[in-house]
Amino acid sequence: MTTSNDNNSELILIVDDEVDICWSLEYILNKNNFCTAIATSARDALLTLRKQRFHLVFIDAKLPDIDGLELARQIRLIDPHISIVMVSGYFYEDDVLVQQAIGQGLISAFISKPFLQEEIVRVLDSPFKKASSVFMNKAQS
Repeated sequence: MTTSNDNNSELILIVDDEVDICWSLEYILNKNNFCTAIATSARDALLTLRKQRFHLVFIDAKLPDIDGLELARQIRLIDPHISIVMVSGYFYEDDVLVQQAIGQGLISAFISKPFLQEEIVRVLDSPFKKASSVFMNKAQS
């Protein structure tokens, strides 16, 4: 796991086995004053999530060790209030599995690869992300 922009801003975990995607997300998030940590496998992500609290997680739909939806299920067991955004070049937003995952609250949002910077920023400003921050602030009190 790598971490960048260590200040008092909200911490976001990026989980993707593609280094270029990690770099792109990290750049966008750091530019918008968010701290980031990177995990390149589901295993590393779960270890990281057990050690530190995060406000939001970006997860790839296809990881080398488990798929993104299964990772989302495991993340929910660790932190039921965390916002999870699935990023995928495999699925599309109107895919039945994606819609079911959103409807069930398993994931909070979905972004297709390749993505635009504006799509990431829009997710950061979305209501579900703000709700997650409220839960985090209450948990830290």
